[in-house]
Amino acid sequence: MAGVGPRLRDLRRARSATLAALANETGLTASTLSRLENGKLRPTLEQLLPLARAHGVPLDDLVAAPPTGDPRIHLRPVRRSGLVMVPLTRRAGGIQAYKVIYPPAGRAPTMDLRTHEGYEWFYVLNGHVRFVLGEQEFRLSVGEAAEFDTRIPHWIGSADSQPAELLTLFGAQGERAHLAPSRN
Repeated sequence: MAGVGPRLRDLRRARSATLAALANETGLTASTLSRLENGKLRPTLEQLLPLARAHGVPLDDLVAAPPTGDPRIHLRPVRRSGLVMVPLTRRAGGIQAYKVIYPPAGRAPTMDLRTHEGYEWFYVLNGHVRFVLGEQEFRLSVGEAAEFDTRIPHWIGSADSQPAELLTLFGAQGERAHLAPSRN
């Protein structure tokens, strides 16, 4: 954090902006900006965000954040209840993305409607999907998407003799429900 002040000053001067002009642009006072640039005030996130926006640089550049390492996600498929689920995100908590491959119709386990807390969203990448939501049944094709409250009994599977591939987003409750060991 010690280098933030000089970086802020260099960015402002490179734009030929005065402290007063930058104050108008960011909502911070010229006095606060001066103290930040001189290292007399330790910056807060609330101060750095408008400064990064004003200077057109990522926040990481202002604080000289270290590189985050390898950003690639190493895909490791998980097989559960006849499905192949490929995690596409790797952070803990929050919304998770998965590619889900449903086996051809007739090869899937019995149509067992499930409920759990949360919401789910899916997008059909390949094949045709049979989607049962409560008393309703839908057939979705490539390029179609659905979003629903998972407290309503639901089931998703391939609608024909070909596997169906979906991009699915769900939270922690959905992840537990879908990745739990098979009840069959």
